[in-house]
Amino acid sequence: MAAEAGVSTATVSQAVNGTGRISDATRRRVLEAATRLGWSPSASATALRRARTRTIALVVRRPTDVLGADPHFSELITGLEGELSPRGYGLLLHLVADMTQESTLYERLVAEGRIDGAVLTDARADDPRPRLLRGLGLPAVLLGAPAHGSAVPGVGLGQQGSGVREAVAHLLELGHTRVAYVAGPVELLHTRLRRTAFEEALAERGLRPVAVRHTDFTEEAAVAVTKDLLALPDRPTALVFPNDSMAVCGIGTAQRAGLRVPGDLSVVGYDNLPLGRWLHPRLTTVDQQVQRVGAAAALTLLARCGEDVSPAVLDGRPRLVVRESTGPLPTGA
Repeated sequence: MAAEAGVSTATVSQAVNGTGRISDATRRRVLEAATRLGWSPSASATALRRARTRTIALVVRRPTDVLGADPHFSELITGLEGELSPRGYGLLLHLVADMTQESTLYERLVAEGRIDGAVLTDARADDPRPRLLRGLGLPAVLLGAPAHGSAVPGVGLGQQGSGVREAVAHLLELGHTRVAYVAGPVELLHTRLRRTAFEEALAERGLRPVAVRHTDFTEEAAVAVTKDLLALPDRPTALVFPNDSMAVCGIGTAQRAGLRVPGDLSVVGYDNLPLGRWLHPRLTTVDQQVQRVGAAAALTLLARCGEDVSPAVLDGRPRLVVRESTGPLPTGA
């Protein structure tokens, strides 16, 4: 290429890498020569020279089948990729079984020089990852509210409990007083925040939950917990789930048991994913703007990686979207 452009190899390097002090005319001549020759730079070689990979890790503690069945992560990845891809960054997805595997993976990826940053999911009160990544010198962001004093900034909507509070208020207005809550794993911060909001919203009206059940996010867990709640002597007339996928499983389980939704049972989900609009009845759910949060997380992380990007701004809070899966208290309930 140097001969084609009539310059030295050093000048070629400066032109294609955007470094050095060469004139615009010389840089243009080199790039035109590259086009004529059909040459393109090796991404891996460029990354090695610059000690940058332009790759962001997204590590998720979920079984493969659960991840594939949960559209939440598709929405999240869409938001992340919408900001990463135009800037030449790629997303490296890894699934792990537990926190130990996740921590070991970060150490290996950093030691091998394979990533420039990480997006952390599933914030928890005793989260060791922020301190680990700070020690590794790896830029990171955490989806959701981090624990107090965290070394990693959190990205998410404020007032995390507000959507659950709106859901409870909505059900109470419809006449429901026997409401049960299906919560996620107890160690997750958002599980604690939402459960607290749910119980406080009922307590303010002098009520208590019919039941609160902690489960994982699998289809099997959603079906089992719904059957369990519907078998209670004082059966709830409304169920609130921690995500839309589990709410859909809950609706199906109730319908197979001969119950009408919302005629006999009202159901509320969380996430406002597209599947809730395709369902019949359409799902009442809490919108936490998953794609927007993903995009904001990407921009925040890119800035921490040294990229010149506009600051990420997330306004608003989780809000209830009322559709067809909630209705008035059944007659005679």
